Amino acid sequence: MPLTSIDNGLLTKHKVNATMKPLVIFDLDGTLVDTPSGIVKAFIAGLDSMGIPFTDAQAIRATIGLPLEKAFSQLLGIPVDDVQVGLAVRQYQAAFREIVLPQARALVFPGVVDGLKALKGQGYSLAVATSKVFTSAQALLDAANLWPFFDLVVGADMVSQPKPHPEMGLLVMSRLGNSPANSVVVGDTTHDLLMAKQAGIHAIGVTWGIHDREKLQTAEPGWIVDSFDEVVNTAHSILLKAPVTAVNTP
Repeated sequence: MPLTSIDNGLLTKHKVNATMKPLVIFDLDGTLVDTPSGIVKAFIAGLDSMGIPFTDAQAIRATIGLPLEKAFSQLLGIPVDDVQVGLAVRQYQAAFREIVLPQARALVFPGVVDGLKALKGQGYSLAVATSKVFTSAQALLDAANLWPFFDLVVGADMVSQPKPHPEMGLLVMSRLGNSPANSVVVGDTTHDLLMAKQAGIHAIGVTWGIHDREKLQTAEPGWIVDSFDEVVNTAHSILLKAPVTAVNTP
Protein backbone atom coordinates (compact mmCIF):
# COMPACT_ATOMS: atom_id res chain seq x y z
CA MET A 1 0.00 0.00 0.00
CA PRO A 2 1.39 3.45 -0.89
CA LEU A 3 2.41 5.73 1.93
CA THR A 4 -0.17 8.27 3.02
CA SER A 5 0.05 11.72 4.51
CA ILE A 6 -2.46 14.11 6.01
CA ASP A 7 -2.52 17.59 4.53
CA ASN A 8 -5.17 20.17 5.44
CA GLY A 9 -7.37 17.45 6.85
CA LEU A 10 -7.35 15.32 3.70
CA LEU A 11 -5.77 11.90 3.44
CA THR A 12 -3.80 11.74 0.21
CA LYS A 13 -1.36 9.14 -1.02
CA HIS A 14 0.78 11.34 -3.23
CA LYS A 15 1.69 14.98 -3.53
CA VAL A 16 -0.08 17.28 -5.96
CA ASN A 17 0.74 16.53 -9.60
CA ALA A 18 2.92 19.35 -10.85
CA THR A 19 2.66 18.00 -14.42
CA MET A 20 -1.16 17.86 -14.49
CA LYS A 21 -1.53 14.22 -15.46
CA PRO A 22 -4.89 13.36 -17.00
CA LEU A 23 -7.29 12.47 -14.20
CA VAL A 24 -10.08 9.89 -14.00
CA ILE A 25 -12.44 10.17 -11.01
CA PHE A 26 -14.41 7.00 -10.30
CA ASP A 27 -17.48 6.36 -8.25
CA LEU A 28 -17.12 3.20 -6.14
CA ASP A 29 -20.32 1.21 -5.50
CA GLY A 30 -21.88 0.00 -8.75
CA THR A 31 -19.01 1.39 -10.83
CA LEU A 32 -15.89 -0.46 -9.65
CA VAL A 33 -17.41 -3.05 -7.33
CA ASP A 34 -20.73 -4.89 -7.68
CA THR A 35 -21.92 -4.07 -4.17
CA PRO A 36 -25.58 -3.03 -4.72
CA SER A 37 -27.10 -6.43 -3.89
CA GLY A 38 -24.94 -6.64 -0.76
CA ILE A 39 -25.88 -3.08 0.18
CA VAL A 40 -29.57 -4.00 0.00
CA LYS A 41 -28.98 -7.03 2.25
CA ALA A 42 -26.99 -4.89 4.71
CA PHE A 43 -29.77 -2.25 4.80
CA ILE A 44 -32.38 -4.91 5.54
CA ALA A 45 -30.20 -6.63 8.16
CA GLY A 46 -29.36 -3.34 9.87
CA LEU A 47 -32.99 -2.27 10.09
CA ASP A 48 -34.05 -5.73 11.23
CA SER A 49 -31.56 -5.52 14.11
CA MET A 50 -33.47 -2.39 15.21
CA GLY A 51 -36.79 -4.20 15.07
CA ILE A 52 -37.81 -2.45 11.85
CA PRO A 53 -38.93 -4.90 9.16
CA PHE A 54 -38.13 -3.48 5.73
CA THR A 55 -38.22 -5.63 2.61
CA ASP A 56 -38.61 -3.11 -0.23
CA ALA A 57 -35.35 -3.84 -2.06
CA GLN A 58 -36.23 -1.51 -4.93
CA ALA A 59 -36.70 1.44 -2.57
CA ILE A 60 -33.29 0.71 -1.02
CA ARG A 61 -31.60 0.43 -4.43
CA ALA A 62 -33.05 3.82 -5.36
CA THR A 63 -31.11 5.42 -2.49
CA ILE A 64 -27.71 3.94 -3.44
CA GLY A 65 -25.36 6.79 -4.29
CA LEU A 66 -26.76 9.04 -1.56
CA PRO A 67 -25.04 9.57 1.81
CA LEU A 68 -26.29 6.96 4.30
CA GLU A 69 -27.95 9.53 6.55
CA LYS A 70 -30.01 10.87 3.67
CA ALA A 71 -30.83 7.36 2.47
CA PHE A 72 -32.16 6.19 5.85
CA SER A 73 -34.01 9.46 6.39
CA GLN A 74 -35.75 8.96 3.05
CA LEU A 75 -36.55 5.28 3.63
CA LEU A 76 -37.84 5.75 7.19
CA GLY A 77 -39.59 9.06 6.57
CA ILE A 78 -37.84 10.80 9.48
CA PRO A 79 -35.52 13.83 9.72
CA VAL A 80 -31.88 13.23 8.85
CA ASP A 81 -30.82 14.28 12.37
CA ASP A 82 -33.16 11.84 14.11
CA VAL A 83 -31.28 9.50 16.48
CA GLN A 84 -32.81 6.52 14.67
CA VAL A 85 -30.99 7.54 11.49
CA GLY A 86 -27.62 7.54 13.26
CA LEU A 87 -28.35 4.13 14.77
CA ALA A 88 -29.47 2.75 11.40
CA VAL A 89 -26.22 3.95 9.81
CA ARG A 90 -24.11 2.21 12.45
CA GLN A 91 -26.12 -1.02 12.20
CA TYR A 92 -25.86 -0.93 8.42
CA GLN A 93 -22.09 -0.42 8.51
CA ALA A 94 -21.68 -3.40 10.83
CA ALA A 95 -23.83 -5.55 8.53
CA PHE A 96 -21.89 -4.36 5.47
CA ARG A 97 -18.60 -5.41 7.05
CA GLU A 98 -20.04 -8.85 7.77
CA ILE A 99 -21.93 -9.43 4.50
CA VAL A 100 -20.03 -7.59 1.75
CA LEU A 101 -16.37 -7.14 2.68
CA PRO A 102 -15.52 -10.86 2.76
CA GLN A 103 -16.76 -11.14 -0.85
CA ALA A 104 -15.21 -7.92 -2.12
CA ARG A 105 -12.56 -9.34 -4.47
CA ALA A 106 -15.14 -11.50 -6.23
CA LEU A 107 -17.43 -8.48 -6.62
CA VAL A 108 -15.00 -6.36 -8.67
CA PHE A 109 -16.61 -5.83 -12.07
CA PRO A 110 -15.07 -7.53 -15.13
CA GLY A 111 -12.27 -5.53 -16.72
CA VAL A 112 -11.75 -3.18 -13.77
CA VAL A 113 -8.37 -4.46 -12.60
CA ASP A 114 -6.89 -4.64 -16.11
CA GLY A 115 -8.37 -1.25 -16.97
CA LEU A 116 -6.98 0.45 -13.87
CA LYS A 117 -3.56 -1.12 -14.54
CA ALA A 118 -3.67 0.20 -18.11
CA LEU A 119 -4.61 3.72 -17.02
CA LYS A 120 -1.91 3.86 -14.35
CA GLY A 121 0.64 2.49 -16.82
CA GLN A 122 -0.24 5.24 -19.27
CA GLY A 123 0.32 8.00 -16.71
CA TYR A 124 -3.17 8.81 -15.49
CA SER A 125 -3.96 10.00 -11.99
CA LEU A 126 -6.83 7.97 -10.55
CA ALA A 127 -9.22 9.00 -7.77
CA VAL A 128 -12.38 7.78 -6.10
CA ALA A 129 -15.23 10.12 -5.14
CA THR A 130 -17.83 8.19 -3.16
CA SER A 131 -20.89 8.73 -1.01
CA LYS A 132 -19.35 6.32 1.50
CA VAL A 133 -17.49 7.84 4.43
CA PHE A 134 -13.74 7.62 3.95
CA THR A 135 -13.09 4.74 6.35
CA SER A 136 -15.81 2.61 4.72
CA ALA A 137 -14.47 3.39 1.24
CA GLN A 138 -10.94 2.49 2.32
CA ALA A 139 -12.14 -0.78 3.85
CA LEU A 140 -13.96 -1.78 0.65
CA LEU A 141 -11.08 -0.79 -1.64
CA ASP A 142 -8.64 -2.67 0.60
CA ALA A 143 -10.85 -5.77 0.68
CA ALA A 144 -11.26 -5.64 -3.11
CA ASN A 145 -7.48 -5.18 -3.56
CA LEU A 146 -8.05 -1.91 -5.46
CA TRP A 147 -6.66 0.62 -2.96
CA PRO A 148 -3.10 0.73 -4.44
CA PHE A 149 -4.40 2.03 -7.77
CA PHE A 150 -5.69 5.34 -6.41
CA ASP A 151 -3.88 8.60 -5.76
CA LEU A 152 -6.75 10.08 -3.77
CA VAL A 153 -9.96 8.81 -2.18
CA VAL A 154 -12.60 11.34 -1.13
CA GLY A 155 -15.53 10.25 1.03
CA ALA A 156 -18.81 11.95 1.86
CA ASP A 157 -17.50 12.96 5.28
CA MET A 158 -14.74 15.03 3.65
CA VAL A 159 -17.10 17.55 2.03
CA SER A 160 -19.95 19.73 3.27
CA GLN A 161 -22.14 19.05 0.22
CA PRO A 162 -22.45 15.47 -1.13
CA LYS A 163 -23.18 14.40 -4.71
CA PRO A 164 -24.76 15.65 -6.91
CA HIS A 165 -23.24 18.91 -5.61
CA PRO A 166 -19.94 19.60 -7.44
CA GLU A 167 -17.87 20.02 -4.25
CA MET A 168 -16.45 16.49 -4.29
CA GLY A 169 -15.30 16.72 -7.91
CA LEU A 170 -13.83 20.19 -7.34
CA LEU A 171 -12.00 18.94 -4.25
CA VAL A 172 -10.41 16.03 -6.13
CA MET A 173 -9.17 18.33 -8.90
CA SER A 174 -7.84 20.83 -6.37
CA ARG A 175 -5.89 18.20 -4.45
CA LEU A 176 -4.40 16.60 -7.56
CA GLY A 177 -3.69 19.82 -9.44
CA ASN A 178 -6.10 19.25 -12.32
CA SER A 179 -8.59 21.29 -14.31
CA PRO A 180 -11.96 20.18 -15.72
CA ALA A 181 -10.45 20.07 -19.21
CA ASN A 182 -8.08 17.22 -18.30
CA SER A 183 -10.41 15.36 -15.94
CA VAL A 184 -13.28 12.91 -16.39
CA VAL A 185 -15.81 11.39 -14.00
CA VAL A 186 -16.98 7.78 -14.37
CA GLY A 187 -20.13 6.71 -12.56
CA ASP A 188 -23.22 4.52 -12.63
CA THR A 189 -25.78 7.02 -11.29
CA THR A 190 -27.10 10.45 -12.15
CA HIS A 191 -25.64 11.65 -8.82
CA ASP A 192 -22.13 11.09 -10.23
CA LEU A 193 -22.91 12.57 -13.63
CA LEU A 194 -24.63 15.67 -12.25
CA MET A 195 -21.69 16.26 -9.92
CA ALA A 196 -19.44 16.21 -12.98
CA LYS A 197 -21.77 18.43 -15.00
CA GLN A 198 -21.96 21.08 -12.27
CA ALA A 199 -18.18 21.03 -11.85
CA GLY A 200 -17.63 21.36 -15.60
CA ILE A 201 -15.95 17.94 -15.81
CA HIS A 202 -16.34 15.47 -18.68
CA ALA A 203 -18.62 12.58 -17.68
CA ILE A 204 -18.89 8.91 -18.67
CA GLY A 205 -21.95 6.97 -17.54
CA VAL A 206 -21.70 3.19 -17.15
CA THR A 207 -24.67 0.87 -17.63
CA TRP A 208 -23.78 -2.03 -15.30
CA GLY A 209 -24.68 -0.31 -12.01
CA ILE A 210 -27.74 1.23 -10.38
CA HIS A 211 -29.17 3.47 -13.12
CA ASP A 212 -30.01 2.17 -16.58
CA ARG A 213 -29.12 3.93 -19.82
CA GLU A 214 -32.41 5.84 -19.98
CA LYS A 215 -31.97 7.18 -16.45
CA LEU A 216 -28.31 8.08 -17.07
CA GLN A 217 -29.28 10.06 -20.16
CA THR A 218 -31.35 12.45 -18.03
CA ALA A 219 -28.06 13.80 -16.61
CA GLU A 220 -26.76 14.43 -20.17
CA PRO A 221 -23.29 12.87 -19.89
CA GLY A 222 -21.05 13.11 -22.91
CA TRP A 223 -20.72 9.33 -23.10
CA ILE A 224 -22.47 6.20 -21.90
CA VAL A 225 -20.60 2.88 -22.15
CA ASP A 226 -21.32 -0.79 -21.55
CA SER A 227 -17.92 -2.20 -20.52
CA PHE A 228 -14.82 -1.15 -18.62
CA ASP A 229 -12.74 -1.49 -21.79
CA GLU A 230 -14.94 1.27 -23.21
CA VAL A 231 -14.25 3.40 -20.14
CA VAL A 232 -10.51 3.19 -20.83
CA ASN A 233 -10.93 3.89 -24.55
CA THR A 234 -13.29 6.79 -23.92
CA ALA A 235 -10.95 8.34 -21.35
CA HIS A 236 -8.17 8.17 -23.95
CA SER A 237 -10.44 9.81 -26.50
CA ILE A 238 -11.39 12.64 -24.18
CA LEU A 239 -8.10 13.31 -22.42
CA LEU A 240 -5.41 12.09 -24.80
CA LYS A 241 -7.29 12.44 -28.10
CA ALA A 242 -6.61 8.77 -28.90
CA PRO A 243 -8.91 6.53 -30.97
CA VAL A 244 -12.01 5.30 -29.17
CA THR A 245 -14.56 2.56 -29.79
CA ALA A 246 -17.21 3.72 -27.31
CA VAL A 247 -20.41 5.31 -28.64
CA ASN A 248 -21.62 8.71 -27.51
CA THR A 249 -25.10 9.02 -26.08
CA PRO A 250 -27.81 9.80 -28.63
